[in-house]
Amino acid sequence: MAILDKHKVLEKNASLLLVFSFLVVTIGGLVEIAPLFYLENTIEEVEGVRPYSPMELAGRDIYVREGCYVCHSQMVRPMRDEVERYGHYSLAAESMYDHPFQWGSKRTGPDLARLGGRYSDDWHVQHLRNPQSVVPESVMPKYAFLERRMIDGEYIEDKMRTHRLVGVPYTDEMLENARADFEAQIDPYSDGADALLERYPGAQLRNFDGQEGISELDALISYLQMLGTLVDFSTFEPVANR
Repeated sequence: MAILDKHKVLEKNASLLLVFSFLVVTIGGLVEIAPLFYLENTIEEVEGVRPYSPMELAGRDIYVREGCYVCHSQMVRPMRDEVERYGHYSLAAESMYDHPFQWGSKRTGPDLARLGGRYSDDWHVQHLRNPQSVVPESVMPKYAFLERRMIDGEYIEDKMRTHRLVGVPYTDEMLENARADFEAQIDPYSDGADALLERYPGAQLRNFDGQEGISELDALISYLQMLGTLVDFSTFEPVANR
């Protein structure tokens, strides 16, 4: 009862309650925030995760520009129903080079975190041209104009330099070869194909939309086909299990 009587003093005095509330929040905040200043990295490093290739980065920007994140999330929650439907739950490391991240807040369409390799390039081409042709109940708008908009990677190096400023570990070599890598990803038989794979292991090299030149559709599909493919979950073990 003595403790409750003392607590009544706080409840009846607004100024005193405000002061003690501020002290509690301040102490709690320091306990949570202060340790972060002594950690080099708060994200577990996972084998296979790498920065986006120049074409994947261009495709991601198109994904953001067209507002795909409004209807699609890219984060599989660690719940049984989500894992059974979409695959292994998302890792923080998979989004470490995303600025901004594409976790999303709602799903009008399915989650895309594990989309890579689930469908063929032709399926993606048809789906983006006319979503209802492959998913009749879809409410997704048509993006056929993307295959008519050609891109040449003129500013891709500048874009990568900007991402390096916010922490993406693009090397000088990656920056110097940005445009060459951008053009090489559309042609697996090009002279620069092997060098591209050395810089970006697991990058997929091919003509994604089947037409001459590099279109925004090529870039977008290269990004979609990469999602969720960098980590080998058959060998992955969380830190807690090691």
